Amino acid sequence: MPARGNALKRTVRSTGGKLLRRFGLLPGGMPDGLGDDAALADATLDGEVIVYFPDTMDSLYQLRGWYGPLQELHRTQGVTVVCMDSRTAAVVRAEAELPVVTIALDATLDAIILRSGTTLVLYVNYNPLNTAALRSRSAIHVSLLHGDSDKVVSVSNQIKAYDYSFVAGQAAIDRLERFTTLFDAPARCIPVGRPSLDTDRTEVTARVDDRPTVLYAPTWEGGQASAAYSSLTTHGAAAVRSLHDAGLQVIYRPHPLTGVRVAELGEADRHLRELVESLGGLVSTDRPLPQDFADADLMLCDVSAVAGDWLTTGRPLIITRPADPQSRDAGTALLSMSPRLSADEAATTGSLARELIEHDLLHEERLELIEYYLGDITPGASLARFLVACRRLSARRDELWARIQEQERPGTTDSA
Repeated sequence: MPARGNALKRTVRSTGGKLLRRFGLLPGGMPDGLGDDAALADATLDGEVIVYFPDTMDSLYQLRGWYGPLQELHRTQGVTVVCMDSRTAAVVRAEAELPVVTIALDATLDAIILRSGTTLVLYVNYNPLNTAALRSRSAIHVSLLHGDSDKVVSVSNQIKAYDYSFVAGQAAIDRLERFTTLFDAPARCIPVGRPSLDTDRTEVTARVDDRPTVLYAPTWEGGQASAAYSSLTTHGAAAVRSLHDAGLQVIYRPHPLTGVRVAELGEADRHLRELVESLGGLVSTDRPLPQDFADADLMLCDVSAVAGDWLTTGRPLIITRPADPQSRDAGTALLSMSPRLSADEAATTGSLARELIEHDLLHEERLELIEYYLGDITPGASLARFLVACRRLSARRDELWARIQEQERPGTTDSA
């Protein structure tokens, strides 16, 4: 009787889980796990490369930033995007010219990687669910991430789970050497620049407003207290009012994850959108980032990757100082040389911004940092480095895996 009772409970739990997934009633951030596993039981994936993305729609912006380079890689080596969430997979399938499958079970994933002869598995974040793919020892695992910044996540100990990390420039390597213990950054990090700068070049329209303009691009609340960099609740409203009072136009670009973890940030975002629009500013939610860059004379941002990307404009920026005493950063040159704005100083943002727009004394110093952070930004150079790095690692994987298989062949003895 107890055995039958336990079996019944398992059946109920299983059925309940299926219903929750089917009707989209799962908690936010949890993949639905509605996989193509049955259809993939004996299948192989075309190509050599998998991009593993187990996340839900909230984090899709992290993968979108790699669509262009991945599509180029698909032409030369073949790329399949593997999701754990069927809703995310459907969107990726519609947006990117890449094969997409949804795999729910670790056993299915492990078997198809081995059966397909996959050489590389690429990851755009440190989601704990990445471990499902990291179990495979027949492929080389490469962390791409989705931007270079002085956030503590850039020096997370999680980087050690990956065989290699593709980084933008020398700044990332120096940061890891300084802040991450027991990690051989020069050997494990491969600088490839920002390949998306080559594939996602956007034609921008000419400015229609000749007033000096400030782009305010705060980050989200972060996954933990040490990464609480957002200035939205501490600086946002006061800074926007100050900019307006100083005669400056404002473009507000919200972060896609704002409010996902902390409801207060979502509420602050809604209020700031209303404030910006009431003051005649622009809320940018569906415009390309290069267009916002082109329309701005200065950027106000938090500790985030957008600060490094802004370097290519040559224009001044202000980086906020987090108000949360628990926040930590992995500071490099840009963070130390840029004007910093505390919450107490938010009401003076307008005068500071005007001064920097009219007298940009750090212009040359910032230009000298472009290659340090982003690598060679000559058109095509970064994409070429990315494609070459993938080919070389695939060749290295084939060599190493052949050696392992030889050692594991029945009858083979260890000569050592």
